[in-house]
Amino acid sequence: MDWRQLWEICSAPDNVPIIAMIPLLAFYIYLAAKQARANDQLIAQLETDPAVAKTHHRKTWPFKQGWQKEVHVWPFLLRIEFLAAIIITIILMVWSITLNAPLEEPANPNLTMNPAKAPWYFLGLQEMLVYFDPWIAGVVMPTLIIVGLMVIPYIDTNPLGSGYYTWKQRKFSITTFLFGFVILWVSMIMIGTFIRGPGWQWFWPGQTWDHNRLIYEVNRDLPDIFGITSNLGKGLFGAFVVGGYYVIGGFVVYSLFRRFMAKDFKRMSLLQFSLTQFLLLTMVALPVKMGIRLLWHIKYVWITPWFNV
Repeated sequence: MDWRQLWEICSAPDNVPIIAMIPLLAFYIYLAAKQARANDQLIAQLETDPAVAKTHHRKTWPFKQGWQKEVHVWPFLLRIEFLAAIIITIILMVWSITLNAPLEEPANPNLTMNPAKAPWYFLGLQEMLVYFDPWIAGVVMPTLIIVGLMVIPYIDTNPLGSGYYTWKQRKFSITTFLFGFVILWVSMIMIGTFIRGPGWQWFWPGQTWDHNRLIYEVNRDLPDIFGITSNLGKGLFGAFVVGGYYVIGGFVVYSLFRRFMAKDFKRMSLLQFSLTQFLLLTMVALPVKMGIRLLWHIKYVWITPWFNV
């Protein structure tokens, strides 16, 4: 195991922000969970005392004894913002002095970097190119992310959890966010940064990035495994598999909502629930497609003259 290779990757100026992002992400998730737990305990206490619940807010901070119940912009907010600006300025000054800017020589069309990686915020999209057609990974998926964020206020019918952290009242929303942001987006950035080496090949941490490495893997399409050779047959077979995934997955999501989120399910219209099903199953489809590609070397499931999935 060549751990010096791993240190070189982690200490590269381009990757230092990603290394810093990991503990910051863990800290703020912990902080939010801690506040949500305190609020959940307060909510449970208020549910047993209706008289207090009429005058108390479902939020432990800043409603504690000895604390002011009104937080004004001056001096509280401005003091915090000024202190945050000073801390960020000091961090940027120390950072700029200790680390050189990751500038390289002018672009040379006769010499391509290996691996050629996008900026860290696009590494997730670059990793998705391994598993999907470019227009799906670069256009359709990002569009669905934006559309999904836009429709959240219209499909999220839960009136609770507005203005305060809570876990018990927002389990589905929090779980969906953590799955989409941490499991999918952040993990894809980590894979693109630390796992993908020369030739965009998979190197485990500690393995040497060998530029001469060759991997003899045969990637097959799912219809080929079943002996389907005609273009029409591949298109119909892929449509059946993808459609079956959404139909069966839709029944699973429907059952879970009926069992664990009955109140939210009753408040949702057919359009709201259908959009929720589609967006949720599309999110899950990404790790599913990654799994069948990495484990069984299946490149595409649905083959058509216009697109491949």
